Amino acid sequence: MGIRLRGALAGVALAFLAPGASAGEPIEEVVIVASRAQARPLTDTSSEGVVLGVDLEDRPLLRPGEVLEAVPGLIVTQHSGEGKANQYFLRGFNLDHGTDFATSIEGLPMNLPTHAHGQGYTDLNGLIPELIERIDYRKGPYFAEEGDFSAAGAAAIRYVRRLATDFASATVGEHGYQRGVLALVGELAGGDLLVGIEAAHDDGPWVTPEGFRAASALIKFSRGDATAGFSLEAMGYDGRWRSTDQIPERAVEAGLISRFGALDPSDGGASHRYSLSADRWLDVGGGALTGTVYVIDYRLDLFSDFTYFRDPVHGDQIEQFDERRVGGGRLEWRRSLAWAGRDLDLQAGVQAREDHIAPVALYDTTDRIRWRTVSESRVEEASVAAFLAASVKLAPRSRLDLGLRADTFDFRVAADRLANSGDGRASMVSPKASVVLGPWADSEFFLSAGRGFHSNDARGATTTVEATDGTTKVARVTPLARAFGAETGVRTSAIPGVALTATAWTLALDSELTLDNDASAIEPSGATRRYGLELAATYRPPVGGVTLDANLAVTHARYTGHPPEGQYLPNSLQRIASVELAFDRGAAWFGAARLRYVGAAPITQADSIRSRSSLQVSADVGYRLGPSWDATLAVFNLLNRRSDDIEYYYASQLRGETAPTSDIHFHPGEPISVRAGIRYRF
Repeated sequence: MGIRLRGALAGVALAFLAPGASAGEPIEEVVIVASRAQARPLTDTSSEGVVLGVDLEDRPLLRPGEVLEAVPGLIVTQHSGEGKANQYFLRGFNLDHGTDFATSIEGLPMNLPTHAHGQGYTDLNGLIPELIERIDYRKGPYFAEEGDFSAAGAAAIRYVRRLATDFASATVGEHGYQRGVLALVGELAGGDLLVGIEAAHDDGPWVTPEGFRAASALIKFSRGDATAGFSLEAMGYDGRWRSTDQIPERAVEAGLISRFGALDPSDGGASHRYSLSADRWLDVGGGALTGTVYVIDYRLDLFSDFTYFRDPVHGDQIEQFDERRVGGGRLEWRRSLAWAGRDLDLQAGVQAREDHIAPVALYDTTDRIRWRTVSESRVEEASVAAFLAASVKLAPRSRLDLGLRADTFDFRVAADRLANSGDGRASMVSPKASVVLGPWADSEFFLSAGRGFHSNDARGATTTVEATDGTTKVARVTPLARAFGAETGVRTSAIPGVALTATAWTLALDSELTLDNDASAIEPSGATRRYGLELAATYRPPVGGVTLDANLAVTHARYTGHPPEGQYLPNSLQRIASVELAFDRGAAWFGAARLRYVGAAPITQADSIRSRSSLQVSADVGYRLGPSWDATLAVFNLLNRRSDDIEYYYASQLRGETAPTSDIHFHPGEPISVRAGIRYRF
């Protein structure tokens, strides 16, 4: 398996060693900054778009991962400590910690397969929002360059190459919140050097202080111009915390704990991610060749307790441990040419990745002390993909995009139970197609369809007996679960100052991934179908420096067939809406206010119990004290509304109870809180 992957990566390495690849002396670069409303990139679908870093500068962010809420219809919450990956919701998916939404930072994949806590686990805590240049987002399986975990969508986060000036910022707030950022730019060996450092601390509103401590760093060296150049990058993140996990409603009603209390104050964890990567771009064969190679060192040690005392002697705390090394890369070539009298854009590429996971494990613990090994495995998982895409202009106002992607996965599992060890291979071919009509009267029309997939945990593809007892037979899962999606939409700017987008979509999956609270892991379940409508509007009034964004997403999601438990998908959000007003008065005031509404949703398959709706308003206002100093004030949950970040319904057992009891388990949203910051540019 390693030999096959290294062979695939050799092609990527050629991009760095190709003759004539040396970068010339950097030329003077002109940087043009535009807002999201002004950025109108050529897209294949109405739901594809770009968020520029300038649009994130004034947005109130409770946590780093909330930068993804700039993607219309996407919700980011937390059901545990801040050091744990966020939960994501999009298009009727409870993506849990990243399943079915592919995310990358600087070309490095953030989704982790065969993860201890959940398939596709995506931790964005190391992100430094102030350094983001852009977020390119897509929805649906219509893009040949997007593979595993992208059935619902994908987002590529890119950092800036350079900043206008160095800066240092400090923010303090309630509940022990402290955060500092230092960014330095300079020239080195004819190129640009960017250094970013972040340190943060937060206790949160919890009875058991979270004590979240995190540090992040970025070093990026770039040389060359848009035609030829390279960049080298090192990123690092380290965090540790105590967490207040979701709690049962009956414990709060009985007065056993407060709304912000914990039943197991020893829950928490520690995680790190360190990476090295290199990018290379140059002209080859009349087209643009780009390549990326990377290595990642990752570790998570997570302690959770969601059922409490079903074991009255030891308690129900578990430890999920994941340590891995990841290596991979991608090579892409693009060229525009004339074919049969028509404009033709070609794109071809290969991608490769290998995860060495040693180990991925589940332990029973008490106060973070292991007393039983439930499962412990060493896993090697490799994937290689090739894709080809072509965009042909059929007429002056029509375009056809075609794509084809082929993926192959190899995996080898060495489990502590021999019966659960094994290896295998799975492949899938995914065709894609889009038609774009227009513009007519400042309007474009889109129609897209395509196949995609998500991979399943490699352990599920080799397991034959239950890990807890070693005798109960279990069925192996298919390594790859197919998805099919289609959508149609329109984007128009026919009304002066207003950009409108409407998208109707549908998505079917052969196998859903859902949360198993007993093991706190993602498990395959039945086939599903979703469809919905998304509306987005941006208004820029004649008054300069003001932007109004509004988004609405309505979703219908069901299991197909007639499962006895019911057809509803728990935690599939049905109504999402947001409104944001941003302003920047040039030399003085700037800021933004955002309202986010999440409607009630089923939390049981029978829809017998539903979550509570939530309405959150947050605002950030700043004042430029001079050419070098800015002061900001952010207020989160401005209306101090009582709401929950997540609600589940399952059985747990409190101390003193004689049997498990089904109940709503929730993680409360944070109450009103204030943070003040200052930034100095030098």
